[in-house]
Amino acid sequence: MASPRRVVLIACGSYNPVTNMHLRMFELARDSLNRTSRFKVIGGIISPVGDQYEKKDLQPAKHRCNMLRESLTSSDWIRMDTWECEQPSWSRTALVLRHHQAILDGAATNNTNNPAPSKRRRREVNRDYINEDDDNANHNLRNKADNSVNLRLLCGADLLESFGTPGLWSEEDIEYIVGKHGLVCITREGSDPRKFIYESDVLTKYEDNIHILTEWIHNDISSTKIRRSLRRGDSVKYLLQDCVIDYINKHGLYGTTVDKKTDIPFNFALSYKNGTRPTKFIKETEVDKIRQGYFRILQTKKTNRHATFVRNCVKIICFVLLPEKFACDLVGQLCDKYLNK
Repeated sequence: MASPRRVVLIACGSYNPVTNMHLRMFELARDSLNRTSRFKVIGGIISPVGDQYEKKDLQPAKHRCNMLRESLTSSDWIRMDTWECEQPSWSRTALVLRHHQAILDGAATNNTNNPAPSKRRRREVNRDYINEDDDNANHNLRNKADNSVNLRLLCGADLLESFGTPGLWSEEDIEYIVGKHGLVCITREGSDPRKFIYESDVLTKYEDNIHILTEWIHNDISSTKIRRSLRRGDSVKYLLQDCVIDYINKHGLYGTTVDKKTDIPFNFALSYKNGTRPTKFIKETEVDKIRQGYFRILQTKKTNRHATFVRNCVKIICFVLLPEKFACDLVGQLCDKYLNK
């Protein structure tokens, strides 16, 4: 029986931001390919697009890469690669695949449109795949970086269908991607990618290189919906990794409002332990009410005619929840910082 073909999965996209579904796709694809006994997935690559890609609400690559880096800390086989987003101009998917295949092959190409990776670059990428504390040879791509390693594009059904959009993809690129590398397409119940393959001559030609699997657990998470929820102040917990949510809030991305100064009185309030603290602990719902009051202060114009109004509003919130002396001190600190300048 022939040995299974070694495969490295690669997914390209904006990851704006990275969601749990982006990561889940890799796990689904690995399980499905390994189950065929014809393939053995030995690695995964996430390649975020560069800032030159014209897309609404696209955050700088610096932030998107940092969120990806944080979200992948728990994975021992998927890594992020920054080559695509470091290029001076937008890179076609075919060029990204050609670049990574050249690294896996351990060989350079002479294509002027796709500079050959340097020896240093190849060492860095290979090192990323190697866990020096793991003696399992399956994790050592340095000894497997040859023509037997197949780089496959991981995508959703929407990308497969976009091949039929006039002017979006060149026939040459489609033939190269599907013919040379192949696709792993994750679809959902109700969609029919095989019908689309049947209607495309070039996809039908390389049908054997397209591996289709269905995600039966319905999960309609998308970055677009995540950004909309963040703009509206809705919770996105359990849709994104906690570390990604923390990063978004810390840097005020996607319309979130953050001011580091507001953390000082919060931490002070929650750790207040002297005699003026209430006998009962502050409930989480009460803290949320206070937080809303703080943000109202920050969003109010810093003029004298607003100062009294803001003071009174925040006093009402604080007096309901906190002892009078502590509330007065807290409100005074906030108004002095944000209004009386």
